[in-house]
Amino acid sequence: MNPKDQKQKCTEEIFEKERKAGNPDAQINRDFRPVAGLSHAAIRARDILDSVHYYTEILGLREAFRMHREDGSLATVYLYLAPGQYLELFSNGIREGITGPDVIGINHLCLMTGDIRRSYEAVKSAGGPLDTEIKRGQSQCWMYWTHDPDGTRIEIMEMPPESFQAQADRRLEAEK
Repeated sequence: MNPKDQKQKCTEEIFEKERKAGNPDAQINRDFRPVAGLSHAAIRARDILDSVHYYTEILGLREAFRMHREDGSLATVYLYLAPGQYLELFSNGIREGITGPDVIGINHLCLMTGDIRRSYEAVKSAGGPLDTEIKRGQSQCWMYWTHDPDGTRIEIMEMPPESFQAQADRRLEAEK
């Protein structure tokens, strides 16, 4: 069975279970996806201005807007990634969390670049932390790793046409 037929069969099975469980309104809507994309990822920062500096001056993101509390203090800064996609920074982080590659939950933030070598050199020239050299990942993407002032692990990735992600993009777009 091809992947598209498998997906359809799985969807039909889910809705049949819903109907049997007493939900007579359960229907298969093949033309609607409840989620259309990623709007933003949010990070609570210990010092929001240090984080804004890192993401804008080191990684080159552009500040979109700021929101303040009633007392006038800075609460949130939105950084622009792409149309409809943002990185949201919250102020007043107090409690340290446990992070790492084997911790359950969010593992890292991955940001895309169109030129991995220029990106790496720009971060290096700006004095940003570089945790790895540029390397080719298992999915055939080019990547390197850095981290923000609070230790959030950040992967910077370039997706060449042969990468698994770029191949999946082409296939999934063609299936629309």
